[in-house]
Amino acid sequence: MYVVSVQIHVRDERVREFTEAILDNARHTRNEPGNVRFDVLRQEQDPTRFLLYEVYRSAADFAAHQQTPHYFRFRDAVADWMAEPRVGVRHESLFPPDDGW
Repeated sequence: MYVVSVQIHVRDERVREFTEAILDNARHTRNEPGNVRFDVLRQEQDPTRFLLYEVYRSAADFAAHQQTPHYFRFRDAVADWMAEPRVGVRHESLFPPDDGW
C-alpha cells in the first residue's frame, strides 16, 4: 500500500468552505479503483488544522488520483485558503500486509 498524509492549516474565515471542498474531494476519491481509504480529520484543539490520511494500492494510483477532475477542482478552489503551505508526506505501508485489505 501507498500512504499519503497531508497536514493542512486553513485560514479561519475559510474553514467552512474548505470543509465542504475536502469532503467533496474525499467522496469522489473513495470511488477511484486504486483508493483504499481517505480520512479527513480536524484537530480538536484547533479547528483550522486538518489531517488527510490517504491510502492507495500503489504510487501509480496516487498519481492517477492527482489527475482527476475532482482533485483539480479541490486543489484550485482551496489554493488561496491556506494559512500556510500544505505539508504532504508519502509513506510505504509496512503493516498490515497488502493482502490484509
